[in-house]
Amino acid sequence: MKQIITLSQKEEWISYVQRSVNCDFYHSWNYHALEHTGIPLLFIEDSGEDFIAFPFVKRRIPETDYYDLTSVYGYCGPISNRPFTDLSEELMVSFRDAFLVFLKEEQIISVFSRLHPFFNQNALLSKFGGVWENGQVVAIDLTVPLCVQECQYQDRVGRKIRQLKQRGFYVKEATTEEDIETFTAIYTANMMRLDASDCYMFDQKYFKRLLRCEEYDARLLFVYDETDLPVCGATIVSKNQIMQAHLLGTRKEFLHDSPAKLLTHEITLLGRAQGVKYYNLGGGLGFKKDSLFEWKSHFSKVTFDYYSWRYIADQATYDALLVQMDIDPESNVDFFPLYRSQLQRV
Repeated sequence: MKQIITLSQKEEWISYVQRSVNCDFYHSWNYHALEHTGIPLLFIEDSGEDFIAFPFVKRRIPETDYYDLTSVYGYCGPISNRPFTDLSEELMVSFRDAFLVFLKEEQIISVFSRLHPFFNQNALLSKFGGVWENGQVVAIDLTVPLCVQECQYQDRVGRKIRQLKQRGFYVKEATTEEDIETFTAIYTANMMRLDASDCYMFDQKYFKRLLRCEEYDARLLFVYDETDLPVCGATIVSKNQIMQAHLLGTRKEFLHDSPAKLLTHEITLLGRAQGVKYYNLGGGLGFKKDSLFEWKSHFSKVTFDYYSWRYIADQATYDALLVQMDIDPESNVDFFPLYRSQLQRV
């Protein structure tokens, strides 16, 4: 049976996520409640015994009567009460058919979702097509002995961590309103320095709500210098033995000290204490093996393949939108849906 759950149905949304065998904080009600680019919804196909749930954000396509679906920032995709490889073919086909009807009824032209690198969601989405290879993410394996983990650090990383400790730098969890305000300022200045797009900008209210939620374990950690000044911070979120490096920022005047290296190491120690299996550092900017990806790979050689789902539900209207916006359909720009490349960042 098909259901469309909205944010007003908080208990129902939370219940489906809690009953899922593989899920992350990105699927949670609270995380979707932070979304402001569209209307969050949870599409459900429930057979009574098993279910498939898929969270999306529904957005109107400007100056049209059409819509598209996207995912929240981070690693999302479908979830279920069983691994997708164990679901019946009947349920997966039923999900596909019901979802296609929903797309047509709601005049939805395309669907984009960042998938979760730790979950095998391709088993379901192969029923549609449109699964896209986006490269890899770097993760630190916290199930191996700590000495094995540290042996994977690039030599310069290990030296920098030791040097920072010797100079009196230390890491501590931050919990006060003032701490959240300080992190917001550091993070915002960091994003402005990098000329980041609007989708990477978050205010103090966002961080406060992210950190004070019972659906997952979210924490703010700072690196302090020898004068007790917070010079680098990160929000980290843990759920189901996976820890995510969500957002990080460093004061410009301390970038040459690389305090984020010490912070990354100390976060893994916290993860070990919590029984976390992997600390996911993520990938490069725009899924590329760039300098950011290289920085992360200096901590670990463990990588997971990362995919996105890019599905065109109405090819004729999709093509017409490209013509209307004078966009070459053969463009090699890695952006989906392509008609939004001139509207806003997905």
